[in-house]
Amino acid sequence: MRVKWWHIALGICLVVAFISPLASGSPDGLEKVAEDHEFIGFAEEAPFQLIADYLFPGIENEALATILAGIIGTLVIFGVVYGLARLLRLGKRATE
Repeated sequence: MRVKWWHIALGICLVVAFISPLASGSPDGLEKVAEDHEFIGFAEEAPFQLIADYLFPGIENEALATILAGIIGTLVIFGVVYGLARLLRLGKRATE
């Protein structure tokens, strides 16, 4: 099997998801600005959350729950994008 660029990209994404518990616990840039300028209280909850706070439900170990949420999220997004790419490619071939 020939290694394609997306094999490498998916591998990198999964490695990043695996080491995600090592990320800083400090707020991200937008959240930090909202805290500094005291408008964070105006934030509203998201209309839905598939995996709330990047923690997979039912797993006690927070690091493992974060890793699992990241890996599942990565695979779901990859699957959606890969499926759309295949559909677009098939559609392009059908019009030729």
